Parts: sequence; C-alpha cells; structure tokens
Amino acid sequence: MIFHTEDDFDLDKIADSGQCFRWETSVKESGGVPVYEESGADRAFDKPHGQSESDPRQDPETNNSPGKTGNRLPVYRILAGSRCLYISALGNGRFDLDCSDGEFEEFWRDYFDLGESYRSICERIDPAKDPFLWRAAQYEKGIRILRQDPWETLLSFIISQNKNIPAIRRSIGLLCEACGDQRTDPLGKPYYAFPGPEAVASLSADDLNACRLGYRSAYVRAAAEAVLEGRLDLKELMRLGEDSDKEKNKGEGNDEDKEKNRGKEKDEDCIISTLTGLYGVGIKVASCTALFGLHRLDAFPVDVWMKRILAAEYPDGYPREEYAPYNGVYQQYMFAYYRHMIDHARSHPCEISKKSRIVTHKTGFSK
Repeated sequence: MIFHTEDDFDLDKIADSGQCFRWETSVKESGGVPVYEESGADRAFDKPHGQSESDPRQDPETNNSPGKTGNRLPVYRILAGSRCLYISALGNGRFDLDCSDGEFEEFWRDYFDLGESYRSICERIDPAKDPFLWRAAQYEKGIRILRQDPWETLLSFIISQNKNIPAIRRSIGLLCEACGDQRTDPLGKPYYAFPGPEAVASLSADDLNACRLGYRSAYVRAAAEAVLEGRLDLKELMRLGEDSDKEKNKGEGNDEDKEKNRGKEKDEDCIISTLTGLYGVGIKVASCTALFGLHRLDAFPVDVWMKRILAAEYPDGYPREEYAPYNGVYQQYMFAYYRHMIDHARSHPCEISKKSRIVTHKTGFSK
C-alpha cells in the first residue's frame, strides 16, 4: 500500500535516533523487491552521525530523506514484536508499505504515532526565545516517537547498558533466536518474534550468556520474573500513559493546563519509581522505557551527553514546564542535533564552534 502524510516523518532519522534496535536496511530495484541487504550492523547505526554536506537533512528548509539513488530504493525491514514490515520512502511524504490497509490501520498507524502532529510540536518552539531548540528541531524534524511494546522496550534498554548500537542489536537478535518464535516474512525470509517474559525466564544461565548479555543476564532474568510474578504490571503502567494522553495539554499555558501537567508528572514519577525498583534498572533505562515503550512523551532521559548539552545551552536551567507535555520529543531533537554537529565538527572545527558553545575542542565534548 502507499501511505501519504503531510507531517514530519523521516525513516532514516527515526532509525538513527537510538529508540529502536530491530530495524534493518535493504535495497530494492525501483518497482521491485529487495535485492541487496547490507551485512553486519545496520548502516543507519554503523554511521549514525556522519551526514554529507549534500544530504538534505542538513538543510533546515527541507524534510526529505536521502531517498532513492539511481534505480535503487532504500528499504527498511522493521521487526516489532511478532510483526514484520518492509517500508520505503518514495519522497514528498509518500511511503510504500508491504502490509494491507487493514494491518496498517490495526497496528502500523499507531506504531509510527501517526495520530500525533509532530509539525505542531515543532511549531510550539519560539525561535526568538529558544533559537537552539528551534534550530535542532528544524534540522532533526522527521523523528517520531514510536509506539513500541513496553516489554520489548524495557528489555532492549536493559540490554543496551554500556553497549554500542551494533552490540545491542546483536544481543537482542541472539535473544530472539534463543527463545522467540520463528516466522517468515512476506519475501520468504525468516525472522524471530521478540520473546515474552515466560520464554525469557525459561532460559538457563548458559543460554543467556550465549546472547552476549554479560552482567546484564541477571537483569534480564529479574525483569522477566518480575512480570511473571506480578510485581511488574506493564499494562497498568501503560494505562497511566493512555489516561494522560486523553487529557493531553496542547500548550495553552493557563492554570488548568499546568495543573494537568502536574498530574501527569505524578503519573510519570510513579512509572519511574516502579521501573527503577527492578534489579539493574536505573533512571536512564526507566526514562527510556517510559518514553519509547509507554509513550510518555514528556519523559526526558538524561545521560552524560544530555547533561553536557543542558549545561551548555541552558545554563540557567531547562524550562521543562514550558515545553510540557512534549519534553521527550524535544530531547530527541537536541540529542540527534548534537550528535550530527559533533561529527561535522571533526572536519569543520572552526566553522562549527561559531554556531554552538558546546561543540568545541575547548570543552572536549567533540572528542
């Protein structure tokens, strides 16, 4: 089927954002089926920061992926839970998906969060008041927060601790092979569904170690057991997020809106407290799970990179209340923008230092 949207939607930027680990790239002849698949880690993750100067994503006035080259069309094979989708960008907001209209409406529309206007989220930023965030949003528009399964997201980010992207993808792939159901995609290629808590808990210590989880094996098993024993109810945490969505503040800034935001903050505190009560789950993994798995768009993961960004760009404090309830979206713009700026700084150190205080050799942030 062909899907069209006027909203910001860039497959490359979503794949590059670090929120999903089971997106694979292939290439197909225009009008044909995928004919070439890159080996090893996905190219979007092998080179997450390096954009050429001619890449349209470097132009804040455009919103197109690099797209078709010659007669070859980049295709993503997306694995989500037990489902598989091939999707490619045709340009001008048009996308080619290999699913039926019914499956798209049943699952993929929500998965890509197509009910949310990310263009409107960007328009909430005042370029005169916050030129940094406005520029970041313009350069990185097209990122969307996927509606991923909370169990898959939790386990994926537990596994992600102190690992690079290729290693994360490899470990998740091995875990799926170890206890996920084998399936066949529309092109006859096998893949594995993401395993549920019971399947994960059934693995022996040797089985988990074979997935190259290292010390994270104990955390993975603990999470599975917490779900099975009823100590972690992901459906209940998801319900909190859904209730919040129904009352979503559109940013009018009146007292009633602020009161709603405070209520949502209490829900988020409950979610974070519950998740950090799990063995091996810290605030970063909990925040990533809240944002990417429970779709709490106001969740704001902070790691060492974000601490540096906030210190450089918001020395007087980041105005979180002003940007509620979309702080998680803005975090993604900031994080992606700086990663791309840093890569550019390696080859253009003088030029980039004029644009941003943080990406300089003095701060050491570009090292």
